[in-house]
Amino acid sequence: MGTPPSVVVGGPLAQPASSAARTRARVGARRGIFMALHSAAASHNPCMLLRSRPITLRAALHGVALAAAGLFSAAAALAQDTLPPPVQAALAQAGLPAEALAAVALPLGHRATTWEHRGRVPVQPGSTMKLVTSVVALDLLGPNHRGHTELRSAAPLNDGVLQGDLVLKGGADPELGLPQLWAMLVDLRQRGVQHLQGDLVLDRTLFRPARFDQNLPPFDEAPEFPYNVIPDALYLAGNLLPFELRSLPDGTVRAETVPALPGISFSSRMTLNDKRCADWDDGWLPAAVTPGTNATTGTQIELRGSFPRNCTRRVALQLIDRSEMAGAMFRALWQQLGGTWAGRVREAAAPAGTQVLARRDARPWGELLRPLNKTSDNALTRLLYLQLGVPAMAANPQASTFELADRAVRGWFTKNGIDPTGLVMDNGSGLSRSERISAWQMARLLQVAWAGPNASDLVMSLPTVGVDGTMRNRLKEGPAAGWARLKTGTLRNAVALAGYVRDDNGRPWALALMVNHERASQARPVLDAFVDHFARSGPYIAWPESFLQQPDTPPQPGRWP
Repeated sequence: MGTPPSVVVGGPLAQPASSAARTRARVGARRGIFMALHSAAASHNPCMLLRSRPITLRAALHGVALAAAGLFSAAAALAQDTLPPPVQAALAQAGLPAEALAAVALPLGHRATTWEHRGRVPVQPGSTMKLVTSVVALDLLGPNHRGHTELRSAAPLNDGVLQGDLVLKGGADPELGLPQLWAMLVDLRQRGVQHLQGDLVLDRTLFRPARFDQNLPPFDEAPEFPYNVIPDALYLAGNLLPFELRSLPDGTVRAETVPALPGISFSSRMTLNDKRCADWDDGWLPAAVTPGTNATTGTQIELRGSFPRNCTRRVALQLIDRSEMAGAMFRALWQQLGGTWAGRVREAAAPAGTQVLARRDARPWGELLRPLNKTSDNALTRLLYLQLGVPAMAANPQASTFELADRAVRGWFTKNGIDPTGLVMDNGSGLSRSERISAWQMARLLQVAWAGPNASDLVMSLPTVGVDGTMRNRLKEGPAAGWARLKTGTLRNAVALAGYVRDDNGRPWALALMVNHERASQARPVLDAFVDHFARSGPYIAWPESFLQQPDTPPQPGRWP
C-alpha cells in the first residue's frame, strides 16, 4: 500500500515530479528566498526593512544562507518539540507535563511534512486499539466476512421425535439474540421436529480454547457489566442475562427475566435511593448467585445495593453461567413453539456426521464495524479479533486463537511497512492493562487504511465529532464538528483519540493522540484542543499560515507571503 509521501520529521518536501508540481516548487522557492531575505535583514539590521536602495546579490545570498539554516533547524525543532499554544495551555490547566502526550499527524494523499511529539514511544491506547483490529480485519477477512450459527444433528427423525442430540454450533455470530434463535427454532419445527429426545450440545470450538472467560481474573470491580464480556464462538444474547428492574410503592425492588426463563429466579435486598433513573447503576452492588443443584432447583439471584425510586429499567448483565443461560433461553423459546424437551445442556464439539437443520448468517462485519467503533463495543471487538486467528488454526494445532490473531496483526504490520516493535496485543479491544502501541504506529495504520480499498468502511464506522457515538458531546462547536472522524479511548490512566481530521485547507490527515498519566482523566480538553487547533490551522504552529498552508498561491505584492 506504499510508503507515506514524507516521513522525515521536519525535513524538506520531496522533489515534485509533474510540471504543476515543479511550478509550485518554483513559487515556493521564490517565497522562501523572500522570507529568508526578510528574516535575515530583520535579524541583522531592522532598519534594513525600510531601505530604499536595492539589496546587493552578495548580501542577498548571505541572507539566504543564514536564514535557510535557521528556517530548517527551526522547522525540525518545531515538528519535534513544539506543541500548539492551545494544547500547551490545556496541559497546564490539567496539571499535565508535555511528556504525558504522544501525538502524530500524517498527511493523506497530499505531500506535506509529518508532525510528531513523542510519537515513537509505545503507550496505552485505550479503545483506540479497536482501530488496529478493525483495519487488519477489513484487509485480511474482508468487509463481507460474516459470522453464522447452525443447528445440527446426526440423529434420525421419526414421528416428530429427534432421536438424539441437537447441536447449537457457534460460528462467531455477533447478532445471535433471542429473536434470531427463535427464527432458527421455527425452521426446526417446520422440518417436523416436535420432541427432542437427547441433549442440547453447545459447540463453542471455533476458537481455541473454547472458553476464554473461565478462570480469568476480572478486569475491574464490575465484571458483570457488558463492557467486560469475554465472548466465545457461541455469542448468544451477548452472554448477558436480560431482566427488568422495577421499584415498587412499598419500597421494594422487583426483578424478573424478560422473557420469563425457566429455572432462573430473583430475590431482592435492594433499597431505594433518590438518584435519576438513568443512573440506576450507581447504587449497584454485585449480586449473590446460587446455582441450581438439580433439575428442580433453579438458579437463585439475590440483588443487592440500591435502586432509584419510581424507576423501571431493562438491563442485561453477566450474572449466571452462559451455558445455563443458553439452555434456559432455548427451553423457553422451544416451549413457546409447542416443542418439548427433557434433556440437559452440555458443552462439546459437534460429532462427525452431523447435518445442518437450520442456519443463520449475520450481517457483514463491514456493517457491524459501525456499532463496534461508534459505541466502542469491547465484546464485538474481541470477537472480531479472535477471527483473525481462525485461518491459521488448522496449521498450528497447539497455538491458541489469541496467539494466532497476534501473529496475523504483526504480519499485517510488517507487510505494510510498519515496524511492529513495541506493539503489544492482548485482546484487540484496548480494554487491557498490557496493550501498547505508539502514536506513530497508530497514525501509519490509519494512513495505510486510507489508501486501501476498504477505507470507506473504516471511516464510516468512526464516531463523527460533535454528532454521534462516543464523540457526540465533544467539540460540538468548531471546524472539526461534523467533519472529523475520531475513535476515543479511555482507561484509568490513559485517554486517546485517533482517526481522520481535515485542516483549514480541507486536506485530510491521520491523527493519533494519546495521554498516559495518573491524571489522564483530566486530559480530554488537551486532546480536544489539539483537534480543534489542527482543524483550524493544520499542523503548523509558528510560521505564517499563508507560507506553509497555501503553497500553490503565489505571494501577492504588498502583503506578507
